Amino acid sequence: MVSDVTNNPTSQYYKTASDLELRNFYAAKASINTKFSIPTIPPTIPKVYEGSVARFGKDTAELAVSHFQGVIQSFFVGLIGAKRILEIGTFTGTSAIYFASALKRNGVKGNPDDNGNKPVICLDISEEFAEIARDNFKEAGVEDYIDIIVGDAHESLASLEGQQFDVIFIDADKISYTAYFDAAIEKRLLAKGGLFIIDNTALRPAIQLIDCPAPLPKDKMPEEGMCDDFGAYHYFGRPIHEFNEYIRQDKRCEVVMLPIFTGVTLIRMLENN
Repeated sequence: MVSDVTNNPTSQYYKTASDLELRNFYAAKASINTKFSIPTIPPTIPKVYEGSVARFGKDTAELAVSHFQGVIQSFFVGLIGAKRILEIGTFTGTSAIYFASALKRNGVKGNPDDNGNKPVICLDISEEFAEIARDNFKEAGVEDYIDIIVGDAHESLASLEGQQFDVIFIDADKISYTAYFDAAIEKRLLAKGGLFIIDNTALRPAIQLIDCPAPLPKDKMPEEGMCDDFGAYHYFGRPIHEFNEYIRQDKRCEVVMLPIFTGVTLIRMLENN
C-alpha cells in the first residue's frame, strides 16, 4: 500500500521520496473531498490494512488496493452511474468497501433486491479471507451491500449467469485472467455501458516480455536476463502478458492501460463488434 494519504507526510518522507512518489502522494491528497457525507476514503480502511499486516505480514497485506487506487476506482463507479459490481478476488475486503461506499454515493440502497442479490458480489477462493472480509464489511457499515461467494471462481462465474454488473473488477490469480474475462463475456455478466477494471496488468515480470509475441510457445522459457525467477515468469509474467495481448487484439474491446500502481487496465465493450 502506498503512503497513508490520510495523514500528512513527515519531513523525512519529503527528503527521501522521489518526485514520482511525491507526485502520487500529492495527487491522492488532492482527490480527497473532506466535505462528502460518505467519505472519499472509508474511515475503517486504515484499520483493515493494519489488521491484514498483523495477521499476514506486510508483503501479503499489500495485496490490497492502495488508498489512491480505491479512490480512482470509486470515481469510475460514480462516473458510469454503476448500481451493481462484481469483484473477482477480494482478500480482506478493501476494494469491496471502496466499491460499496461509491455505490452509496450513487444513491444505491443496500440489502438484497427482489432476486435476492446484493449490489456487490465478491468471489474468493479462501474462506479465511472471506471471514475476515465479512467482519471488515460489518465494521465499515456496508455488510448490507456485499455478498461473498467462496469457491473456485470459474464455477462461481458460471453460477451468476442471468445477473448483470456495471463494473467487473478482476484482481485474482493471474493465470486465470483470460478465462475470467471470457467467462464474464460468455455469460453476459457485463451490463450495457459497463466497465471492466483489471488490476496488476503491468507487473514487472510482464513488462519484461514487451517485445514477445503472444501466446508464447508452451516450451518458451524466459531469455537470460529477462526474468531470472521462473515462478514469477510462469505465474505472473507470461499469463499477464498473454492476457494484455489478447484483449489488445480483441475487436470487441476498447482498452486503455493506466501506468499507475502495478498497472490498471480499463476495458469497454463495443456494441457494434
